[in-house]
Amino acid sequence: MSRATILLLLATLATLASCGFHLQGALQAPAAMQRTYIDTADRHSPFYRELRAQLYANDIQLVDTVDEATATLAVIMDDTGQRVLSVSARNVPTEYEVYYSVQYTLEGNGKALMEPSLLTLTRDYTYDPTLVLGKAREEEQLREAIAKDLVRIVMKQLSTL
Repeated sequence: MSRATILLLLATLATLASCGFHLQGALQAPAAMQRTYIDTADRHSPFYRELRAQLYANDIQLVDTVDEATATLAVIMDDTGQRVLSVSARNVPTEYEVYYSVQYTLEGNGKALMEPSLLTLTRDYTYDPTLVLGKAREEEQLREAIAKDLVRIVMKQLSTL
């Protein structure tokens, strides 16, 4: 490597170190979450599927009944939908907002480890009636991306306990 490349690499590393950048690392779940039961009404929602995958990826054993669990992660509300943001002069929707709301709580060893928390994220997209199939797929992808973002926030909140 040339001297200029080495200096540039060192300058980049020094900048990253001085700005406070740190790798996030793995979830440090509370000890009570070693065996967790996810209590939810909808076991097919994008949020549930992503939450389950992330808990499993962080070495948290997921159990099928509350009796086997050391902690219960209750998903009180798991709601998603869309709203019209704007319409054309002919009163045809031209822009939609996709929203996703979840409310959850964590209980372990017979006591509340986390009070009920409500999270809502939204994204908007333009709508073109000539591209119905493509826009339906775009809405589905936005919903899945929002669910992943919500799970990321939940995981961060769990790691602070």
